[in-house]
Amino acid sequence: MRTIDTAASVGAATDVASAGTAETPLGRIVAGFHDMIAGFRCAGTGRLVKAGVSMTHMHVMWLLQHHGDLPMSRMAELLDVSLSNATGIVDRMEERGLVERVRVPDDRRVVLVRIAAGGVQALEETEAIKQDRLLAILGHLDRAQLDRLATALDDIRAAVVAEFGQDYLSGHDHHLISRGQGRD
Repeated sequence: MRTIDTAASVGAATDVASAGTAETPLGRIVAGFHDMIAGFRCAGTGRLVKAGVSMTHMHVMWLLQHHGDLPMSRMAELLDVSLSNATGIVDRMEERGLVERVRVPDDRRVVLVRIAAGGVQALEETEAIKQDRLLAILGHLDRAQLDRLATALDDIRAAVVAEFGQDYLSGHDHHLISRGQGRD
């Protein structure tokens, strides 16, 4: 398990105490992102949870979407659970048609977990709901507000690249609507 060193923050985020107060711009931004992300997460997954797809199942599908097929042992590691617990999770997901197990032809001992058609559909539905909500929200902004927001997002994207490297933003295109869509 890794430990997060909050003192290692740089730039404007070095004042960790002020980041937690809503009176500062940094605090308002952090609180605003947190609230909006939580709202989108709930909006996108609420219907699936009611249909028997748990948040753990969603997490597994997001991992598979990002990493591709994974051996059971790696899946357990990424979930931070025992191999037997990961097996139980995958069993339930396989019963619901969200994932499938495949054996590696060269080494039949290796079992890979792969997202199945039902899992792809569940993820696409979740993303569609979030995108629809975001487009509806952005529809309340005028052109000048949209331009300012687009510029601010470009600044945030640049800060993410500066903090984590260019590769950090790659491989997540499955979460994005095409750049420019919805920006009349």
